[in-house]
Amino acid sequence: MKIILLGAPGSGKGTIAKRISQDYSIPQISTGDLFRAIVKEENEFARKIKEILASGSLVPDEITIKMLKDRIEKEDCKNGYILDGFPRSIPQAEALKKIAQIDTVLLVDLPFDTIIERLSSRRTCPNCSEIYSTAKYAGDTCLKCGHKIIQRDDDKPEAIKHRLEVYEKTTAPLINFYSDRLFKVSNDREIDETYRSVKAFLDKAGEE
Repeated sequence: MKIILLGAPGSGKGTIAKRISQDYSIPQISTGDLFRAIVKEENEFARKIKEILASGSLVPDEITIKMLKDRIEKEDCKNGYILDGFPRSIPQAEALKKIAQIDTVLLVDLPFDTIIERLSSRRTCPNCSEIYSTAKYAGDTCLKCGHKIIQRDDDKPEAIKHRLEVYEKTTAPLINFYSDRLFKVSNDREIDETYRSVKAFLDKAGEE
């Protein structure tokens, strides 16, 4: 099953993607993770990507699409995958149609004020990408790998505001673009409850 996860940054797409990946044995592909791996390298391209990510802006389409195409052609994607963070615009969605046939699109819905609150308290492990909330965890090291956790530049107030503006302008139109295969789920509740709705939908879709 090839799945796209839509939703504003901070809506909970990543958490839901991880659970789908575990339950259905398909990889979660986050363009954000792909780019964060690149910026660990020491070269001009990596520095350019780092500046773009820190500002909350979108990476140029031709770069993103090439990286994604390389990723979904790998062996672990033969039975499907979850795209978390791609496409982010109509042009990207049009480009995706040329390299993949998407089965289902999940829209994770959450009010912007809740998103701002959640992202501001989010901390991330730069080593393994595990995510924590200061509201639930007061430590400063990753419980999974022991690395020091950080607040990403794009989780700071000004960057959050900019990311939501970018989402509203460029990504939200995808809701209509994928209306023929869209399933909308609210994440303004406990994540276990949200995921139960998602899994019930995917199980039913897999039977059809």
